[in-house]
Amino acid sequence: MFDASVILGNFLNPAILFFLLGMLAVGIRSDLNFPQPVSRFLSYYLLFSIGLKGGVEIAENAGDSHMYVLLAIALGLSLLVPIYTFFILRLKLDMFNAGAIAATYGSISAVTFVTAIDFLRSSDVPYSGYMVAAMALMEAPAIIAGLILINMQSTAQKSRRRTLAFAMREAFTNGSIVLILGSLLIGAIGDHHKLEAMKPFTHDIFKGILALFLLDMGLVAGKRLGGIRKSGTFLLLFALLIPLLNAGITIALVQFIDIKLGNALLLTVLGASASYIAVPAAMRVTVPKANPGIYVPMSLAVTFPLNIVIGIPVYYTILEYLLN
Repeated sequence: MFDASVILGNFLNPAILFFLLGMLAVGIRSDLNFPQPVSRFLSYYLLFSIGLKGGVEIAENAGDSHMYVLLAIALGLSLLVPIYTFFILRLKLDMFNAGAIAATYGSISAVTFVTAIDFLRSSDVPYSGYMVAAMALMEAPAIIAGLILINMQSTAQKSRRRTLAFAMREAFTNGSIVLILGSLLIGAIGDHHKLEAMKPFTHDIFKGILALFLLDMGLVAGKRLGGIRKSGTFLLLFALLIPLLNAGITIALVQFIDIKLGNALLLTVLGASASYIAVPAAMRVTVPKANPGIYVPMSLAVTFPLNIVIGIPVYYTILEYLLN
């Protein structure tokens, strides 16, 4: 069932190797580092590029009913995951940390998604660009769901409404969300002939920018590894097993719909990933009693490497077997 060559091929993907190089650099205490403006540019470029391409695909597939089915499933996953993970986490944690972690794992990692796209391109497996819309849809609902779960146990109704309103504003005005949704819209309504002229920037240098970004992510993840050691065995197992469970749920769901292999992989990756940008930014302000020293290392230092190094090729191999 498992094709070892697919898994090995992902290990040898230059982008993945650059991620591992970043972690190695931290391990040997190298002074390799990316200035924050450069890191931000690399992140914004990836969101800008995939947003534009996704918008073009949405415009071209507006009459495709499959698109709306997949968007509905994506939205459902972003609401389901925070609910069930919250009650698992409450076995060991207070409601603030449980809600923040639940939102983190209900939301998505755009970089994991982009890495999966690179994997599909390298394997010559087609996918639909409108999957970018699914990614954008899954970010904010998980944040709102996490806050609702926290506030269910709060007695201050006025404070609850204010917190939820603030969370919604934070979710939809977050820079990453604004850029991906804005690029998506521009790609959908913009002049497609003029958008074609941007291909040298949006397509040709994409793989190089992704490799540099993953090198930077490797540096960040390496520095966060110390934080996960302090989280305890329960949270370490959660960060390892919940993504695999979420991937399994998604793989089970796609058996009941007509879906391309590439789209199935991207939806599975979205279900299995965890946010380390948008959710922490929102939770730091709206749930100050939650400890970012717990949920950020869990998503960035454990779940992110698990998905991009091992998860993507394993999910692909399972889906290829089941869908073909």
